[in-house]
Amino acid sequence: MSKKNYIITAKKSADIQINELRKIKKIFNNSFIKAVDLILNCRGKCITAGIGKSGIIAKKISATFSSVGIPSFFCDPAQALHGDMGQIEKKDILIIFSYSGNTSELTNMLKYANRYRIKIIGVASKPDSTLLKASDIKLILPKVRESDSTGLVPTSSTSITLLLGDCLATTVMSQKKFSKEKFKVFHPGGNIGKSLLLAKDIMVTGRKMPIVNFKSNLKNALKEMNKKKLGMLVIIRKKNIQGIVTDGNLRREIKNYSNNKDLSKFVTKTPFVVNENMPASKVLSIMAEKRITSLLVVSDKDFLKKKDKKLKGIIHIHFLLRNGIN
Repeated sequence: MSKKNYIITAKKSADIQINELRKIKKIFNNSFIKAVDLILNCRGKCITAGIGKSGIIAKKISATFSSVGIPSFFCDPAQALHGDMGQIEKKDILIIFSYSGNTSELTNMLKYANRYRIKIIGVASKPDSTLLKASDIKLILPKVRESDSTGLVPTSSTSITLLLGDCLATTVMSQKKFSKEKFKVFHPGGNIGKSLLLAKDIMVTGRKMPIVNFKSNLKNALKEMNKKKLGMLVIIRKKNIQGIVTDGNLRREIKNYSNNKDLSKFVTKTPFVVNENMPASKVLSIMAEKRITSLLVVSDKDFLKKKDKKLKGIIHIHFLLRNGIN
């Protein structure tokens, strides 16, 4: 085979799978609705199972469920024979995948579930298969053409099974009103989690903020600034932001002032502020654009005001870099 034929073969395989995946719409029927309702109303865990490549798909679907707040784990039917079935409780549901539906290793798991009246969602392509006969809800996969040259290797069949699992998960997500905020909770690490961080997730608050009253003198201001080590200080009057004092302000003006002088000469009266729900990546962008290292954080409501803004937190560029924001 010439190297040009590599691309031709790959495109042919992709085209077959794309065409076969369109058959997924046949599954969206009353049984699919019942499966979604069962998952939504599950008081326990959604346990997935499968053998071979169906097992790999089941593991992925379980991982997707867990990542969006649906308690789930994968149970290997072969290992279940040696004690793992003790993990399955009456309040759980089983989602079992087998394209043929006649995989012998599933038999004991099906018997166990039927004996203890554990609900089963069966996913298979043969309506008269052992799996679907034992299932409470039957999701019948359409027969698909495999995309390899022999037409035998599980390719399109595994893809459509995976697609069905993802459709179950996304439908349940929609009904649970799963949001980016919730997604962030389950994904504190990784690039996705970092991209969802907001200003309020990174800012320092409360006693960690360098704050002084507008009547404070230079000595007290320096003491507070050195203690909190953010290279700046926020001036407050009646809980509202009056301005900031930075290291740069002090270096430029301090030669001519004694410790007991007021702070007015050092204050930047219109500091930049961001709202608490601003994406952290945008906060970093503003810092880079304005060439500053700290930003004050206010509520979304106060952000729209021209004055009388109450301080909620402070973000330093080091906090952003420490959290992998770039």
